[in-house]
Amino acid sequence: MTAWLSIIGIGEDGLENISPAARQAIENATLLVGGDRHLAMLPEDGRERKTWPSPLMILVEEILARRGENICILATGDPMHYGIGVTFAKRLPAEELAIFPAVSAFSLAAARLGWDLSQTEQITLHGRPLDLLITHLAPGNRILALSDSGETPSDVAQHLQTLGLGEAGMSVLEHMGGPSEKTHHGIARDFRGKTFRDLNTIALQCPKEPAARVFSRTPGLPDDAFDHDGQITKQEIRAATLSALAPFPGELIWDVGAGSGSIAIEWVRCHQANRAYAIEPREDRQALIEANCRKLGVPQVKLIKGTAPDALSNLSAPDAIFVGGGLSHEGVFDSCWSSLKQGGRLVANAVTIEGELRLFEIHNSFGGTLTRHNISRAEKIGGFTSWKPFRQVTQIRLVKE
Repeated sequence: MTAWLSIIGIGEDGLENISPAARQAIENATLLVGGDRHLAMLPEDGRERKTWPSPLMILVEEILARRGENICILATGDPMHYGIGVTFAKRLPAEELAIFPAVSAFSLAAARLGWDLSQTEQITLHGRPLDLLITHLAPGNRILALSDSGETPSDVAQHLQTLGLGEAGMSVLEHMGGPSEKTHHGIARDFRGKTFRDLNTIALQCPKEPAARVFSRTPGLPDDAFDHDGQITKQEIRAATLSALAPFPGELIWDVGAGSGSIAIEWVRCHQANRAYAIEPREDRQALIEANCRKLGVPQVKLIKGTAPDALSNLSAPDAIFVGGGLSHEGVFDSCWSSLKQGGRLVANAVTIEGELRLFEIHNSFGGTLTRHNISRAEKIGGFTSWKPFRQVTQIRLVKE
């Protein structure tokens, strides 16, 4: 099937600079889709028009149901950079799409600020929680964020102030590329309570030596980065466990018996496309997981309230599984192993003799690698220093061939 769905990026200069091919796509369309601002650029000629509803997917499904009809969508900037083009590219083969991008807000903002775009974090806050900012906050980091509304810069400023980063450099760029373009510069705390035009982009410059505590995305966060009840995979073991799980961008993990959620959270922090299910039966620990997800900026972690293996049914097949608790329970390993994708990794830790015996049984049946971790930390005892050992951890790593 040839291209029937055209998606045309429009800048602040309107339709003046779109290509002849894009203009032809508009003329051939029997259905025109876009925001009110976009559709107002076109002359009234009696053709069917639709604006985006809430939720968006209502119209997306309607368009897909009219597959093969000449349909044209008008979008802002580059439709393939956090835009509607991505939504349809996930559902249609490339040959059925004709994409005509305009210059993205990220490119325009980088040009205005003189920033190297390849060295700048690019995110969207449109319809997304502000907590997503947290994983990008690092000494000297530059961040460009697509705004959700005219109030978003103020919300971001307040959020940064709460995190202790009120001194971070901040700019708000409005209507870039058009006659109403305007840029506001300052530090984050200056933007609290202020309202801007809805079409704005936020630029952040993190201090090179931030007064607030920020965390690396490298696995092995300090234990006190998490709210926990003492039952937490310790920093050194956690780093080794994440190394064994070997996360790749866009992968899904099951964290079974998640406790404080530390493994699931660190998995997602490795890459913004990663996802995690944190399976936990205890209500007090479920609350800890939710608090830690907010604190460490990972709304991609989905809490599954329940006990394995029953709570594992109907979950999307994972690329990796970590079992931190409950491996000795009947059916847990079998359910995890049968659900794991081919090539997926399963890692389980045990600190009890019973758990270790179960790991030996699994190793005898399935192979894999067994490792024993012994960790000690130096602590003061009066005027002296001594080693405080932690519980020995036995770990198995399996790859599903």
